[in-house]
Amino acid sequence: MSTAAKLEDFDPRSQLHTTVYAVSFSPCGQYLAAGNNFGKIALYSISSALSDDATSENWRPFYVFKAHDGPIYSLESTDIFLVTAGTSDVLGWRWKEVIDKAAKVAWSLSIPRGDSFECPETNALAVTKSTVNQGVIYAGCGDNTIYGWELETGNCVTVFKGHKDYIHCLSLKHSSGELISGSEDGTVRIWDQRTPEEHVQMFEPHKHESVSRPKYGSWISCVTTDPGDDWITCGGGPSLSLWHTRSLTAPATTFATPDVCPFSILFHEDILLSGGSKPRLLHWDLNGTLAAQVPVSPTCIYDIKVNSASDQNQVLVIAGSSHKIDVCTNFRYKAFSLTF
Repeated sequence: MSTAAKLEDFDPRSQLHTTVYAVSFSPCGQYLAAGNNFGKIALYSISSALSDDATSENWRPFYVFKAHDGPIYSLESTDIFLVTAGTSDVLGWRWKEVIDKAAKVAWSLSIPRGDSFECPETNALAVTKSTVNQGVIYAGCGDNTIYGWELETGNCVTVFKGHKDYIHCLSLKHSSGELISGSEDGTVRIWDQRTPEEHVQMFEPHKHESVSRPKYGSWISCVTTDPGDDWITCGGGPSLSLWHTRSLTAPATTFATPDVCPFSILFHEDILLSGGSKPRLLHWDLNGTLAAQVPVSPTCIYDIKVNSASDQNQVLVIAGSSHKIDVCTNFRYKAFSLTF
């Protein structure tokens, strides 16, 4: 199942058709994992890529392994595991073994099959932190359902039902542990594990004139919260918009992206970063002012991550419809690109 990075892993023909849907930094902040549409995971040394004498060889993965038979849509990281998901079961890999180039499946979480007997795809993952155990991992799936498992036991402890169409995105509130989900059905829902029978709050961005874009649809592709849990940002078919968590009756800010459907958003310090269906990373202030546009390699951006685990290696990475993963040391321009 696993191989060290070889020349054939960089076949130019396959690179032309490569899409990197998800990236995740290791707990130590020294490594980056990336998952692509061919079910492969590539591992990069961030410290080597940032070294003063780095060459293009340092921007290639030092390890590549086949993790899934189909595309990998989501990656998450815990203190111990790299978690991968796509069109099959959710899999856990020990970071130590991955870094040692000896990856093997540590555990597998099976998503219930419906009447079709096919495994629903997992479009999003979210992991809670816990001082008591290893936490809970949530999977937002193509059967309109969110499943939650205890990582310590592997037991499915929560099932959230209510969405009318498949789930695109998940985000956890930092303080309360409540889970936020966005779906093809056009709703954003907030869930509490103590009352899984029904969402505790819900709003529908496409029903508000200031964010509605009928030509793009009502679907919600991305959602996130700020570190203080005061704001929720979401977008997709509707324009990117900011909502106060205490009053979800109307958007507080609309971000003017007339020709872009956002797929990934991220709060960083006092700005909002967004990327989507155009090859540019957008910087916003919370009043809706566009502060910067950064040209990027992917024609469509699917994931944006900041390495917050290491001050020495703090970088921003942008992945999407390209075999190149852009790396920004100063977040307003691309420093170099990693290659899958």
